[in-house]
Amino acid sequence: MPIDPDRLTALPFPDVTRRHDRRACVLYALGVGVGDDPTDPRQLAFATEEGTGVLPTMACTLAHPGFWSRDLPTGIDHARVVHGEEALDLHAPLPSEGDLVGRCRIVEVADKGPGRGALVRVERAIHDRLTGRRLATVVSTSFCRADGGFGGPPGRPVPDWTRPDRPPDHAVTVRTLAQAALIYRLNGDTNLLHADPAFARAAGFPRPVLHGLATFGIAGRALLAALCDWSPDGLRSIGARFSAPVEPGETLRFDVWTDGAAVLFEGWSVDHARPVLARGTALLRG
Repeated sequence: MPIDPDRLTALPFPDVTRRHDRRACVLYALGVGVGDDPTDPRQLAFATEEGTGVLPTMACTLAHPGFWSRDLPTGIDHARVVHGEEALDLHAPLPSEGDLVGRCRIVEVADKGPGRGALVRVERAIHDRLTGRRLATVVSTSFCRADGGFGGPPGRPVPDWTRPDRPPDHAVTVRTLAQAALIYRLNGDTNLLHADPAFARAAGFPRPVLHGLATFGIAGRALLAALCDWSPDGLRSIGARFSAPVEPGETLRFDVWTDGAAVLFEGWSVDHARPVLARGTALLRG
Protein backbone atom coordinates (compact mmCIF):
# COMPACT_ATOMS: atom_id res chain seq x y z
CA MET A 1 0.00 0.00 0.00
CA PRO A 2 1.54 3.36 -1.01
CA ILE A 3 2.45 5.89 1.63
CA ASP A 4 0.26 8.94 2.09
CA PRO A 5 2.41 12.11 1.91
CA ASP A 6 -0.26 14.31 3.51
CA ARG A 7 -0.60 11.94 6.42
CA LEU A 8 3.17 11.79 6.79
CA THR A 9 3.69 15.55 6.84
CA ALA A 10 0.96 15.87 9.47
CA LEU A 11 2.38 13.03 11.58
CA PRO A 12 2.80 14.17 15.21
CA PHE A 13 6.10 13.28 16.85
CA PRO A 14 6.21 13.20 20.64
CA ASP A 15 8.77 15.54 22.18
CA VAL A 16 11.91 13.71 23.31
CA THR A 17 13.50 14.93 26.54
CA ARG A 18 16.89 13.56 27.49
CA ARG A 19 19.39 14.23 30.22
CA HIS A 20 22.74 15.18 28.69
CA ASP A 21 25.97 14.82 30.67
CA ARG A 22 29.73 15.04 30.35
CA ARG A 23 30.20 11.29 30.15
CA ALA A 24 28.01 11.18 27.03
CA CYS A 25 30.14 13.91 25.44
CA VAL A 26 33.31 11.91 26.08
CA LEU A 27 31.75 8.71 24.78
CA TYR A 28 30.68 10.42 21.56
CA ALA A 29 34.15 11.90 21.04
CA LEU A 30 35.80 8.50 21.51
CA GLY A 31 33.25 6.97 19.13
CA VAL A 32 34.42 9.23 16.29
CA GLY A 33 38.09 8.62 17.03
CA VAL A 34 39.05 11.67 19.06
CA GLY A 35 42.02 10.86 21.26
CA ASP A 36 44.01 9.06 18.58
CA ASP A 37 46.80 11.36 19.78
CA PRO A 38 46.38 11.03 23.55
CA THR A 39 49.07 13.65 24.17
CA ASP A 40 47.27 16.40 22.24
CA PRO A 41 45.57 18.72 24.77
CA ARG A 42 43.16 19.95 22.08
CA GLN A 43 41.78 16.42 21.67
CA LEU A 44 41.81 15.70 25.40
CA ALA A 45 39.50 18.69 25.86
CA PHE A 46 36.80 16.54 24.21
CA ALA A 47 37.89 13.07 25.33
CA THR A 48 38.21 13.40 29.12
CA GLU A 49 35.82 14.17 31.96
CA GLU A 50 38.08 17.06 32.97
CA GLY A 51 37.65 18.72 29.57
CA THR A 52 34.79 20.97 28.52
CA GLY A 53 34.74 20.52 24.73
CA VAL A 54 31.67 19.14 22.95
CA LEU A 55 31.94 18.14 19.30
CA PRO A 56 29.36 20.04 17.23
CA THR A 57 28.24 16.93 15.33
CA MET A 58 27.14 15.36 18.60
CA ALA A 59 23.91 17.29 18.04
CA CYS A 60 22.96 14.60 15.52
CA THR A 61 22.59 12.11 18.39
CA LEU A 62 20.86 14.34 20.96
CA ALA A 63 17.15 13.96 21.84
CA HIS A 64 16.85 11.60 18.88
CA PRO A 65 13.38 10.24 17.95
CA GLY A 66 14.69 6.70 17.50
CA PHE A 67 13.44 4.35 14.78
CA TRP A 68 10.46 6.56 13.99
CA SER A 69 9.64 4.99 10.59
CA ARG A 70 8.99 1.72 12.43
CA ASP A 71 7.63 2.96 15.75
CA LEU A 72 5.14 5.55 14.41
CA PRO A 73 2.20 4.88 12.02
CA THR A 74 4.03 5.94 8.86
CA GLY A 75 3.12 3.24 6.32
CA ILE A 76 6.81 3.14 5.32
CA ASP A 77 8.47 -0.22 4.63
CA HIS A 78 10.96 0.43 7.42
CA ALA A 79 13.02 -2.70 6.69
CA ARG A 80 14.20 -1.08 3.45
CA VAL A 81 14.98 2.39 4.77
CA VAL A 82 18.56 3.70 4.65
CA HIS A 83 20.03 6.97 5.85
CA GLY A 84 20.56 9.19 2.82
CA GLU A 85 21.73 12.61 4.01
CA GLU A 86 22.41 14.58 7.17
CA ALA A 87 22.58 18.35 7.71
CA LEU A 88 23.24 20.28 10.90
CA ASP A 89 22.91 23.97 11.78
CA LEU A 90 24.38 25.11 15.09
CA HIS A 91 22.74 28.10 16.74
CA ALA A 92 24.67 28.03 20.03
CA PRO A 93 27.53 26.02 21.56
CA LEU A 94 26.40 22.63 22.80
CA PRO A 95 26.52 22.33 26.60
CA SER A 96 28.45 19.65 28.47
CA GLU A 97 25.37 18.82 30.51
CA GLY A 98 21.71 19.70 30.90
CA ASP A 99 18.21 18.62 29.93
CA LEU A 100 17.55 18.77 26.20
CA VAL A 101 14.30 18.59 24.23
CA GLY A 102 14.02 17.39 20.65
CA ARG A 103 11.00 18.44 18.57
CA CYS A 104 10.60 16.73 15.20
CA ARG A 105 8.47 17.28 12.14
CA ILE A 106 8.49 15.90 8.62
CA VAL A 107 9.30 18.76 6.26
CA GLU A 108 9.32 16.97 2.89
CA VAL A 109 8.12 13.75 1.28
CA ALA A 110 9.52 13.36 -2.24
CA ASP A 111 8.45 10.69 -4.72
CA LYS A 112 11.32 9.53 -6.92
CA GLY A 113 9.00 7.27 -8.94
CA PRO A 114 8.03 3.57 -9.15
CA GLY A 115 10.97 1.36 -8.27
CA ARG A 116 13.08 4.39 -7.34
CA GLY A 117 11.93 4.98 -3.79
CA ALA A 118 11.01 8.07 -1.81
CA LEU A 119 12.85 10.63 0.29
CA VAL A 120 11.52 11.71 3.67
CA ARG A 121 13.17 14.63 5.45
CA VAL A 122 12.74 15.06 9.20
CA GLU A 123 13.72 18.29 10.93
CA ARG A 124 14.65 18.10 14.61
CA ALA A 125 14.96 21.26 16.67
CA ILE A 126 17.04 20.74 19.82
CA HIS A 127 16.33 23.09 22.72
CA ASP A 128 17.71 23.61 26.18
CA ARG A 129 14.74 22.62 28.34
CA LEU A 130 15.54 25.12 31.10
CA THR A 131 16.03 28.23 28.95
CA GLY A 132 14.06 27.23 25.85
CA ARG A 133 16.99 28.33 23.68
CA ARG A 134 17.38 26.49 20.39
CA LEU A 135 20.83 24.95 20.24
CA ALA A 136 20.76 23.14 16.90
CA THR A 137 18.61 22.10 13.96
CA VAL A 138 19.19 18.69 12.40
CA VAL A 139 17.67 17.57 9.10
CA SER A 140 17.90 13.82 8.41
CA THR A 141 16.90 12.42 5.04
CA SER A 142 15.69 8.83 4.87
CA PHE A 143 15.79 7.00 1.54
CA CYS A 144 12.73 4.75 1.58
CA ARG A 145 13.71 2.31 -1.14
CA ALA A 146 10.38 0.48 -1.39
CA ASP A 147 7.99 3.43 -1.20
CA GLY A 148 8.23 5.33 -4.49
CA GLY A 149 5.43 5.72 -6.98
CA PHE A 150 2.70 7.14 -4.74
CA GLY A 151 2.03 10.08 -7.03
CA GLY A 152 3.67 12.80 -4.99
CA PRO A 153 5.95 15.67 -6.05
CA PRO A 154 9.56 14.81 -6.96
CA GLY A 155 10.96 17.05 -4.25
CA ARG A 156 13.09 20.15 -4.09
CA PRO A 157 15.81 20.74 -6.71
CA VAL A 158 19.18 19.33 -5.71
CA PRO A 159 21.46 22.25 -4.71
CA ASP A 160 24.40 22.81 -7.01
CA TRP A 161 27.62 21.14 -5.86
CA THR A 162 30.68 21.12 -8.08
CA ARG A 163 34.09 19.86 -7.07
CA PRO A 164 36.55 22.76 -7.41
CA ASP A 165 38.95 22.49 -10.32
CA ARG A 166 42.02 22.56 -8.11
CA PRO A 167 43.74 20.33 -5.56
CA PRO A 168 42.14 20.32 -2.10
CA ASP A 169 43.24 23.05 0.25
CA HIS A 170 43.41 20.42 2.99
CA ALA A 171 43.47 16.63 2.99
CA VAL A 172 42.88 15.06 6.39
CA THR A 173 43.46 11.34 6.89
CA VAL A 174 41.84 9.47 9.78
CA ARG A 175 42.36 5.79 10.57
CA THR A 176 39.19 4.37 12.13
CA LEU A 177 39.40 1.86 14.94
CA ALA A 178 38.51 -1.78 14.34
CA GLN A 179 36.12 -1.47 17.31
CA ALA A 180 34.75 1.93 16.24
CA ALA A 181 31.20 0.69 15.62
CA LEU A 182 31.10 -1.12 18.97
CA ILE A 183 32.02 2.14 20.70
CA TYR A 184 29.75 4.38 18.65
CA ARG A 185 26.64 2.22 19.18
CA LEU A 186 26.80 3.14 22.88
CA ASN A 187 25.50 6.57 21.80
CA GLY A 188 22.12 4.91 21.34
CA ASP A 189 22.04 3.29 17.89
CA THR A 190 22.18 -0.41 18.73
CA ASN A 191 21.26 -1.70 15.26
CA LEU A 192 22.83 -5.16 14.97
CA LEU A 193 24.09 -4.27 11.49
CA HIS A 194 26.95 -2.52 13.31
CA ALA A 195 27.81 -5.31 15.75
CA ASP A 196 26.63 -8.79 14.71
CA PRO A 197 28.57 -10.46 11.87
CA ALA A 198 25.74 -12.89 11.07
CA PHE A 199 23.17 -10.08 10.94
CA ALA A 200 25.46 -8.04 8.67
CA ARG A 201 25.94 -10.97 6.28
CA ALA A 202 22.18 -11.53 6.12
CA ALA A 203 21.83 -7.84 5.17
CA GLY A 204 24.34 -8.26 2.35
CA PHE A 205 27.51 -6.98 4.00
CA PRO A 206 30.63 -9.12 4.54
CA ARG A 207 31.02 -7.75 8.08
CA PRO A 208 29.42 -5.15 10.37
CA VAL A 209 29.66 -1.60 9.05
CA LEU A 210 30.21 1.71 10.75
CA HIS A 211 27.22 3.93 11.50
CA GLY A 212 26.72 6.61 8.88
CA LEU A 213 26.51 9.23 11.62
CA ALA A 214 29.87 8.03 12.93
CA THR A 215 31.40 8.72 9.50
CA PHE A 216 29.64 12.10 9.55
CA GLY A 217 31.10 12.83 12.99
CA ILE A 218 34.58 11.85 11.82
CA ALA A 219 34.19 14.33 8.95
CA GLY A 220 33.19 17.00 11.46
CA ARG A 221 36.25 16.38 13.61
CA ALA A 222 38.44 16.48 10.47
CA LEU A 223 37.06 19.93 9.62
CA LEU A 224 37.58 21.13 13.20
CA ALA A 225 41.19 19.97 13.11
CA ALA A 226 41.97 21.39 9.66
CA LEU A 227 40.07 24.68 9.78
CA CYS A 228 39.23 25.61 13.38
CA ASP A 229 42.22 24.47 15.45
CA TRP A 230 39.77 22.15 17.24
CA SER A 231 37.56 25.02 18.41
CA PRO A 232 33.93 23.73 18.43
CA ASP A 233 32.64 27.30 18.09
CA GLY A 234 34.28 27.56 14.68
CA LEU A 235 31.72 25.39 12.88
CA ARG A 236 28.34 26.90 12.03
CA SER A 237 26.88 24.18 9.80
CA ILE A 238 27.77 20.92 8.11
CA GLY A 239 25.96 18.58 5.73
CA ALA A 240 26.71 15.63 3.45
CA ARG A 241 25.22 12.72 1.52
CA PHE A 242 26.09 9.14 2.46
CA SER A 243 27.43 7.38 -0.64
CA ALA A 244 29.00 4.11 0.58
CA PRO A 245 29.34 2.16 3.83
CA VAL A 246 32.55 2.22 5.86
CA GLU A 247 34.02 -0.85 7.52
CA PRO A 248 35.54 -0.28 10.96
CA GLY A 249 39.32 -0.15 10.63
CA GLU A 250 39.30 1.60 7.26
CA THR A 251 41.38 4.70 6.65
CA LEU A 252 39.36 7.71 5.53
CA ARG A 253 40.56 10.82 3.71
CA PHE A 254 38.65 14.07 3.69
CA ASP A 255 39.41 16.46 0.82
CA VAL A 256 38.52 20.01 1.81
CA TRP A 257 38.19 23.18 -0.26
CA THR A 258 37.63 26.59 1.32
CA ASP A 259 36.33 29.87 -0.05
CA GLY A 260 36.28 32.28 2.86
CA ALA A 261 33.81 30.87 5.40
CA ALA A 262 32.29 28.46 2.87
CA VAL A 263 33.63 24.91 2.75
CA LEU A 264 33.19 21.99 0.34
CA PHE A 265 34.42 18.52 1.20
CA GLU A 266 34.35 14.86 0.20
CA GLY A 267 35.09 11.77 2.25
CA TRP A 268 36.97 8.86 0.67
CA SER A 269 37.84 5.33 1.72
CA VAL A 270 41.56 5.00 1.15
CA ASP A 271 41.30 1.19 1.39
CA HIS A 272 38.61 0.84 -1.29
CA ALA A 273 39.28 3.99 -3.34
CA ARG A 274 35.64 5.06 -3.26
CA PRO A 275 33.69 8.04 -1.92
CA VAL A 276 31.86 7.50 1.37
CA LEU A 277 30.56 11.06 1.88
CA ALA A 278 29.53 13.16 -1.10
CA ARG A 279 28.39 16.75 -1.69
CA GLY A 280 29.80 17.86 1.65
CA THR A 281 29.27 21.47 2.69
CA ALA A 282 30.09 23.44 5.80
CA LEU A 283 30.08 27.03 6.98
CA LEU A 284 32.56 28.50 9.41
CA ARG A 285 31.85 31.25 11.91
CA GLY A 286 33.59 34.54 11.38
